[in-house]
Amino acid sequence: MPIIEAQNIRKSYGELDVLKGINLSIEAKEIVSIVGASGAGKTTLLQILGTLDRADSGVLNIANTDVLGLSDKALSHFRNTSIGFVFQFHQLLPEFNAIENVCLPAFIKGLSKSEAEAKALDLLKFLGVDNRAHHKPGQLSGGEQQRVAVARSLINQPAVVFADEPSGNLDSKNAEQLHQLFFDLREAFDQTFVIVTHNGTLAEMADRKLTIADGVIER
Repeated sequence: MPIIEAQNIRKSYGELDVLKGINLSIEAKEIVSIVGASGAGKTTLLQILGTLDRADSGVLNIANTDVLGLSDKALSHFRNTSIGFVFQFHQLLPEFNAIENVCLPAFIKGLSKSEAEAKALDLLKFLGVDNRAHHKPGQLSGGEQQRVAVARSLINQPAVVFADEPSGNLDSKNAEQLHQLFFDLREAFDQTFVIVTHNGTLAEMADRKLTIADGVIER
């Protein structure tokens, strides 16, 4: 059974129809890229799939859960335990060091400090930035910040990680390393990734590339 199943997802903002009946199915352990021109609806789709926004209508099942039928409180819990996010600008909290940033979703889930920190350190080690665990974001390079953000997305062992232009703020060398990292993580953790990107190289590396145009996915 697919890890994500979306049927006839529609979303409007006032008079503007952004998503006009999105249908897609994504299997566990797939790496899927979503591409399209600016304004095509990529980010809106990612936010709905990632439960950051609600569709106006349609069906959305993620990890055998009807997410459109969940209350706000239940949806927040589902998002924390089942979904990871990687953003273009990292979204790390500047007052916390790397390991504290990684631990935040685990603390929300209810893990103890010792258990969360052990998991966080394992992830930072896998990602090659464990020597930066006690540095704050302002002391890290862009590539290091993004690896910390990836570790944070994985701490609760989510069903799916959604990435929105994850390499858009990186130089070409760090972008290339980040792209390879998604595949290494898939092999190590059986992780599923859905990636919105303008980067043609990353889009083509994915198992499948979905193109969105005028609010629908092109056949």
